[in-house]
Amino acid sequence: MKFLHVCTFLLFSILAFSQAKSTSIPISSDRELVEQHIRFLASDELKGRRVLSEGIEVAGQYIADYYSMNGIKPLGEEDTYFQKVPLKISQPAGSGSMSVGKESFELGKNLVILSGKKVDLKQHASIFAGHGWIDSTRNHDDYKNLDIKGKIVYVLPGTPESSSPMAVFEAMASKQAWASEKGAVALIELYRLNNFPFQFFVNYFNKEQISLSKDGKENSDQMTYAWIKETDLENINALKGKASFLSDLKHSGVESTISICRNVVGLIQGSDPELSKEYILVTAHYDHVGVGEQGGAAYSEEDSIFNGARDNAIGVSALLSTAKLLAENRPQRSIIFAAVTAEEVGLLGSKYFADHTPVPIEQIIYNINTDGAGYNNTNAISVIGFGRTGVDDLLFKASKEKQLEIIPNPVPEQNLFDRSDNVSFAVKGIPAICVSPGITSFDAVLMKNYHQVSDEADTIDFDYVTKYCQTFAQATQLIANWTQKPFWVTGDKYEDAGKKLYGLE
Repeated sequence: MKFLHVCTFLLFSILAFSQAKSTSIPISSDRELVEQHIRFLASDELKGRRVLSEGIEVAGQYIADYYSMNGIKPLGEEDTYFQKVPLKISQPAGSGSMSVGKESFELGKNLVILSGKKVDLKQHASIFAGHGWIDSTRNHDDYKNLDIKGKIVYVLPGTPESSSPMAVFEAMASKQAWASEKGAVALIELYRLNNFPFQFFVNYFNKEQISLSKDGKENSDQMTYAWIKETDLENINALKGKASFLSDLKHSGVESTISICRNVVGLIQGSDPELSKEYILVTAHYDHVGVGEQGGAAYSEEDSIFNGARDNAIGVSALLSTAKLLAENRPQRSIIFAAVTAEEVGLLGSKYFADHTPVPIEQIIYNINTDGAGYNNTNAISVIGFGRTGVDDLLFKASKEKQLEIIPNPVPEQNLFDRSDNVSFAVKGIPAICVSPGITSFDAVLMKNYHQVSDEADTIDFDYVTKYCQTFAQATQLIANWTQKPFWVTGDKYEDAGKKLYGLE
């Protein structure tokens, strides 16, 4: 079907729901609704719901219409269900090279340019600045007593506390911002990650990049931010003690444009006069990875669409199931539903929402997120963040009702808590968990469909997924009606952020 046919299918779905409600004809069963949501969102016509595609726009409208049909109030901009999320689309530099000391570097081989306008610097003043890290809580500032204005700055990867791959990637944005604010003409980070091939890094960053736009301007990143892979570590090590040295840097520039995608946001006002001032935030990302090369995995001429039934049409169906249940059984606390975009390209929709909440952020007391790679245990649900926010008994109660077990914090080596949208709210201090279908490991059963073209609705166990969606909805209802206020357990890594957010310091 063409795009017009997708819209027609959506229209008929809406009319069917409207007719059922207006004529008192019993609406579809939970299983039928769950299956409808997943089949629609994971249909070939939506082309893998890639961010900024026509398919994801249709998916967003489907979610908004379902909110409306169930009496969920709009909480987006201009009395709509949509919150605009500005994205910067950056195209990589076409050419680039640099040299420092005895070594030379070439774009795509041992040099990656992440941002910056076109430059041609020869024998330019350069300086080494430790990790390029600032931490006022530890009284640490690698730029203290250093004048980096107009210079090329070289830094070690990560932070003084950690050079793990996760720490390195999480530190990148802050390090870039600090160097730019202090007037550096370029920030060059040294790639010294063990057990993480540089070619993977090159393949990921030396292509179109999508990020949040901070100022809504194209080509706003003037400072060059680059990574180099040294063959002789002693080359730059020998320069560390020098007040200044010289290096060459030349590249054709990273070009960027601004585009808009959308979070889909709705509200159920709580029934209790006091507790309704507190909000439970329910989230699920509704984007996936698209078609063909966008998907980053194997595909063929016969099937090139990454449908994303498991990741994350199941999660969106759980969110919509929860919206329907709570609209019919209004809880004491208010509920915000946010189907967030651009998760697959860096949790961007949830990060934007966390920075631009439609209610005061300190009134959001909990986030329950649903996401997943699939399932290999249909007798359980997984709770990532179990034991951290004080709601475990409520989760057990919800799962027991559907005769499902709980798998607490599966595959811890994968650091799943910090890989989905819940972390965007946790870093702000909001207690958060991520609920997913039952997984015991990233085994062959799970990986068969995770981010593969085979992840289609026909492969879903809808009886199990219906129980999962019902359990998620029940858990949300219990938390929303709980007389206690959830909070991080003592010693949790996000406890201090929570104390600061809620004025508990």
